[in-house]
This record gives sequence, structure tokens and C-alpha cells, in this order.
Amino acid sequence: MLFLTFILGILLNAMGYIPPGNINLTVAQLTINKGMRQVWYFIFSFSCVEIFFTFGMMRFARWAMSDINPNEAVSEVRLGTLVDCFMILMFIVMGTITWINRKKVPKTSSKKDDKRSGSVLYGLILGVLNPVQIPFWLFFGNYVILHEWIKTDYLSLIIFAIGSGFGSAGALYVYAHFATFIQEKFALSSLIINKSIAIFLYVLAVYLIVKQLIVLL
Repeated sequence: MLFLTFILGILLNAMGYIPPGNINLTVAQLTINKGMRQVWYFIFSFSCVEIFFTFGMMRFARWAMSDINPNEAVSEVRLGTLVDCFMILMFIVMGTITWINRKKVPKTSSKKDDKRSGSVLYGLILGVLNPVQIPFWLFFGNYVILHEWIKTDYLSLIIFAIGSGFGSAGALYVYAHFATFIQEKFALSSLIINKSIAIFLYVLAVYLIVKQLIVLL
């Protein structure tokens, strides 16, 4: 049972990182600009945060979905709107930073004295500032609990959370290799890739803005 719980954690969280978002696009950008060594530092730190985040959300999920409605107002503002507003701001900021730095020459190195602190800190920050995972785990966490796919004792949830960490690490690792493959296959420069990532982040921000306008209207 615990093995199935671990596998479910891997599959469920990996599924959450299939759609392009700020996390996997960040991994793709790091791969192109700084190389796989720095990407591994980022993935490791991010996945560690993901384990603790998942455990907390799974403990919170059943109570939250029974008592908290995503459409409920918080100070007359929908909870879903607050999450979308935060994501819009994050997409715009990350897109702007990527666009400003689009012409910088990538600095890749295999030296042992590579500074890993920057990538580790970046992974920790994005692991904490990842509000899109809140509605994801509120829905899917409650779903797997209500369908009794996993137990809710501490050991089961810890195993599930560790599996989710492996799931996010695996999904992001695939994105990193995919970014390398695309660059090598089509001989794309880092300038083109950075511009594409920046534009895509802006598109995601516009999508969320239009979504909220439709809700308001």
C-alpha cells in the first residue's frame, strides 16, 4: 500500500508540471543559460520544498475543501482571483526579467567551484512562491483522500509527499533535457529561446487577465 502511495505521489505531481508554467519554463531557461549542473541545484532545492508543501496541503486538503470554497470571497475578493492576481504579477515580473536579459551570453561551466547558491536559493523561493499548487492540491488531494486511494495517517502522507518530490524532480528533469534537445535539434540561439519564454510568460499573464475579466463581467 505504501509503495502504491509513493507511486501515486510521483504520477500526480508530475502530471501537474506537464502544462507549461513559470516553474518548468524557468528550468528550460536555466538549462539554456547556465547548464545542467545549475539546473540540478534548482530542481533539488525546489523538490525539497515541494515535499513539505505537499505534506502540509494534504493535511489541509480534506478540511479545506469541506469548509473553504474557491469561489468564496475573502474581503469581497474571490480566493481564485487572489491566486490568479499573484500569478499574473509573477508571470509579468519573470517575463520582464527574461526579456531584459535576453541578449546576455550564456555562461556554462563544468568547474567544481561553480556557484550553486544562486540556483538553490532560486529553487527555494519558487518552491515557496508557487500558489498555483494550492488549488491543485486542494482538488486532487481531496479527490484521492475521498476515494481512499491513500490513507491519511502521517506515514502515508509522508510517503506520498516524498513521491510528489520525486514526481516534480522527474518532470522538471524531462523539461530540462527537452530544452537542450530543442536547442541542439533546431540550432536555436539563447536569444531566441529567452525571447520565446518571455513572450509565453506574457501570454499566460494575458490569459489570466482575460479570464478574470470574463468572471467579473
